[in-house]
Amino acid sequence: MKEENARAYWAANVRLIITYLVIWFVVSYGCGVLFVDALNHIHFFGFKLGFWFAQQGTIYTFLVLIVMYAYSMNKLDRKFDVHEE
Repeated sequence: MKEENARAYWAANVRLIITYLVIWFVVSYGCGVLFVDALNHIHFFGFKLGFWFAQQGTIYTFLVLIVMYAYSMNKLDRKFDVHEE
């Protein structure tokens, strides 16, 4: 892998990680702590949405982010021709 291609790959990787970390932070801290009072006015499966995010929603979001990250990294690996297949 050429130096320029390696730098572009690493920059894309870091951008991807930062994007998913921001989403994780907004959902876990924002929905579970900061906006919990506003979200509690909405009901989701019989529970207040703020409570649901604080208890379960952040876990589900984290699991979805793991799957999305794996998919995105496989796509990025193919783009830069560093995939394992």
